Amino acid sequence: MEQGVVSVYYGEGHGKSTAALGKALLAAGCGKNVVVIQFLKSKEEKEISFLTRLEPELKFFRFAKSEKGFDELSDEEKAEECANLKNGFNYGKKVISTGECDMLVMDEILGLVDHGVITMEDIDSLLAAKPEDVTIVFTGRVLGEDLRSRVDEIYNIASEK
Repeated sequence: MEQGVVSVYYGEGHGKSTAALGKALLAAGCGKNVVVIQFLKSKEEKEISFLTRLEPELKFFRFAKSEKGFDELSDEEKAEECANLKNGFNYGKKVISTGECDMLVMDEILGLVDHGVITMEDIDSLLAAKPEDVTIVFTGRVLGEDLRSRVDEIYNIASEK
């Protein structure tokens, strides 16, 4: 049985999601079942259309209902969207706990912590449910000190120019 890891791609630079999706594509190409859940993203229909063509090896989900990015929403819209985002997180936790995938990518999950949608206790419960052979990939802008000790690999994505 192959050992799974918990990886984080974070930083202010562009390319965190791209790196995570690249890792997901490599795993799918090796015959692994991959689930990708994106949070806090505006809907890019061309991107979604392409990624859904990679099923069944790579399953792609967005639980957000708004066409706008989370930061563009009014307070009322954010409250509604928080419930959708929590549903996405809970789906990821279910996928992990039932062993439905070999790799779970939670794109912009760190932003859910930043916005108070989920807590570090929620992340801890997700990680506690992870089977040894499953890989989890988190992305986001800010990596809190409390999460550093809980992950195996950390990649800081930063623009140099």
